[in-house]
Amino acid sequence: MTELKIQVRELRIQGKSPKEIARALGVKPSVVAPLVREIAAETATTAEPELIGCWISTGWSAGLSFDPAHGWHDEGAGQSVMPGWVSVLVARRHGRDRASIAGFLADVHCLGVKFTHGPEVMDEVQLRSARDFVFSDYPGYQEAPIELARQLVWGSTAYAESLGFEAHTDLPELAGHLGALEGPSVITFGRDGRPFYTPSPQDDADKVVRRLRSRVGDDFGYVVLDAG
Repeated sequence: MTELKIQVRELRIQGKSPKEIARALGVKPSVVAPLVREIAAETATTAEPELIGCWISTGWSAGLSFDPAHGWHDEGAGQSVMPGWVSVLVARRHGRDRASIAGFLADVHCLGVKFTHGPEVMDEVQLRSARDFVFSDYPGYQEAPIELARQLVWGSTAYAESLGFEAHTDLPELAGHLGALEGPSVITFGRDGRPFYTPSPQDDADKVVRRLRSRVGDDFGYVVLDAG
């Protein structure tokens, strides 16, 4: 085990977040995040909290490809109003009558996970309200196997990292809700196999395009926003 990983482990035991660990050790969060994931996987127990539900936005499969033998289906195939943007919500049992939720918004065509929510503990009524809110910008949502959620979140993260983009720093905090992805993702990310960038207001769009160009040349697509 490397000295850095030992230091990260000690700080995690103290309850430090990945961001706090990065500041304490004087390294980038992108250096700490994979170590936190490794440590979480090593220390995870076999008995995960009971899965209450797992939901994803309909239209999730737009531009993606995978072997139909996995049995995954998209109840809104061909109807996505935000192609490439997929929301995932996972709820696990917390105590006798409450749930702990974790939410993820992934750009599966380019940047991987962009936003996260949770973990947050709530009752059944609050869970229903939270679920309706998470998927309010989509035509609908559907129940999904947890393995598909893992593929979409961890797989899109790995795809973004292969393009030179850092993983979301809060992912290690929510890893327990998803569980680990065994082996490489079986989904081909990007739009029809190529990176396709759709900017959001929080992005430095020019920087993203430069990074893509440095990694894949001109073999990518992107949306040009109207400056007016």
